Amino acid sequence: MDNILFSVVNISKSFGVTKANQNISLEIKRGCVHGLAGENGSGKSTLASIICGIQQPDSGEMFKDGKLYKPLTPLEANKNKVAMVVQELGVVGTLSPLVNMFLGSTQKYAKNGLVNLNKMKEEARKVFEQWGIFEVPLDGMAEELSIEYRKILELARALTADPDLIILDEISQALSYDTRQMLYKFIEKFTSQGKSVIMITHDLEEMVEVCDTVSVLRDGVLIATKDTSELDPDKIRNMMIGRKIEGDYYRTDKKENYQEEVVIKAENLTVPHKFENISFELHRGEILGVCGLSDAGIHDLGSAIFGLEAQRTGNLYHIPSGTRLNSPDDVIKTKGAYLSKDRDAHGLMLDASIFHNIALPNAVDLSGRMGFLSPSKMRKLVNKVVKSFEIKAKNINQATKSLSGGNKQKVNLSRWLTKDLDYIILDCPTRGVDVGVKAYIYNIILKAKQQGLAVLLITDELPEALGMSDRIMVLRDHKCITILNRSGDFSEAKIAEVML
Repeated sequence: MDNILFSVVNISKSFGVTKANQNISLEIKRGCVHGLAGENGSGKSTLASIICGIQQPDSGEMFKDGKLYKPLTPLEANKNKVAMVVQELGVVGTLSPLVNMFLGSTQKYAKNGLVNLNKMKEEARKVFEQWGIFEVPLDGMAEELSIEYRKILELARALTADPDLIILDEISQALSYDTRQMLYKFIEKFTSQGKSVIMITHDLEEMVEVCDTVSVLRDGVLIATKDTSELDPDKIRNMMIGRKIEGDYYRTDKKENYQEEVVIKAENLTVPHKFENISFELHRGEILGVCGLSDAGIHDLGSAIFGLEAQRTGNLYHIPSGTRLNSPDDVIKTKGAYLSKDRDAHGLMLDASIFHNIALPNAVDLSGRMGFLSPSKMRKLVNKVVKSFEIKAKNINQATKSLSGGNKQKVNLSRWLTKDLDYIILDCPTRGVDVGVKAYIYNIILKAKQQGLAVLLITDELPEALGMSDRIMVLRDHKCITILNRSGDFSEAKIAEVML
């Protein structure tokens, strides 16, 4: 028992008729990375939220260091040295990163009602230095930070509690290649001190590589707990889904395959301090992958092509129409679309219904000659889209924010792919979705490619880029270093070599 840091005994939690967790029992060993695997809705995040005091179980008990552990709030969990980095972005955008980092504990740095920000900043830097984490800008507003920086900020905030147990819920999929390497080094250092990590990730290759033990959940039930020496990604997938998975998620062809016609042409695109002199051609029926390290500018490139970067210079053309693309309106008018990496902040209207999220981009197409919209046509279209994209929801009037990550992304994709598009910019389209939804999204993208859609696929996941792309453009130090062909040296080692 001395080797057991934390244990869960017969934990159950229901939301109405939905049984999120059913009699789950597991043990977390000291110095261990314990993976939690399962599809969206399997109960992973519910269990994690119970462990860190966000929710209370209906029944069951938890023990830390052999003593009964029953936190009523995340602050109580922190006092017991348990912390969590949540799946959805958990920073308050209107506060500074510094205040976010010490949210709930700023009183420690207050005297006579005044908070000593310099002392807080000094403590913040100690945390970054102690754990070898990239230091994020601490001034300004947290909403100005990239998704990647916000996730690092959340990790640093969790570490201010000096935890023995930290839960990482889908943190790595928001990170670029080099920042993931930093995360893995942090985990190694953390566990070397006898501390433990519960890691939730949809990247099963990562899970097998990083974790010592994996527990698989399905429909709220614990299916099995095994050492990773007994597992591989396929075995985990089969346990998650309950059946053997046939076929590949990615393309099996070994050669680039697209039409000669150029849809988008970029000439010397530049945004100061983000990227410079980026030139490429995107063909009809092509998937052009874009990869790079955290500071390479790959995500800024996507927003710049869509016209969201005011300081952009260079030329960007939609060749079939001869239109110069300067604004989002230009992109939309030339049958283009853009999916941001941050779907919650820049993609979906979370408080609006599924109906309104899908109907809005299609409003012009559904309007009559007088400009009036037909409610029945709109409802018919939305119901058709929800069915064809297999979006799991009570009905089309359900608030989008109440959906799982995978179903949110299906709404995000479907609202554009239901249109007659020429090209689309996809920035990390499978971030935060499970293996089943990921395979579904890949299938949709490949079908769209076969129908002639030109796809610019920006991704932090090298296997995704390799598995889906005809060509891959690699950025380093804000510049395009090379464009690799599928029929050439198409490997993670080659991309990493160029990126580094």
